[in-house]
Amino acid sequence: MKKHHFSAVFPVLLGGIIILSYPATSAEVAMLFKQDLADMPGKAGQLLTVEFAPGEVSAPHRHNAHTFVYVLEGSVVMQVQGGEAKTLTAGQTFYENPDDIHTVANNASDTEPAKILVFFIKDSDAPASMPVE
Repeated sequence: MKKHHFSAVFPVLLGGIIILSYPATSAEVAMLFKQDLADMPGKAGQLLTVEFAPGEVSAPHRHNAHTFVYVLEGSVVMQVQGGEAKTLTAGQTFYENPDDIHTVANNASDTEPAKILVFFIKDSDAPASMPVE
């Protein structure tokens, strides 16, 4: 498993390593697994972890994917446009549909890190995250 700090917005291939990005964040993202789905041509399942530093805040973005989040450690605040902000702790889950705009993805603590496991079902060649203006 390779971990990276991200500063760009779109996937970039550097020395055979895919670098993913989340706008305005230095979250550490580790790509764990990606698999094309045999019974869903053009779709893939993708699994990754995201580690947020204390107080870390992500800019609004979208995934254009079915997005399933499981909180591994700490607590995070999640919100999609038009929905209520939810503070989640270890063991809790969150879902985004492909049309959602992810307006809030923050570490709820200013002193403790947080870590989430993310599973996407998305277009095989689509980036994991795109900025929203």
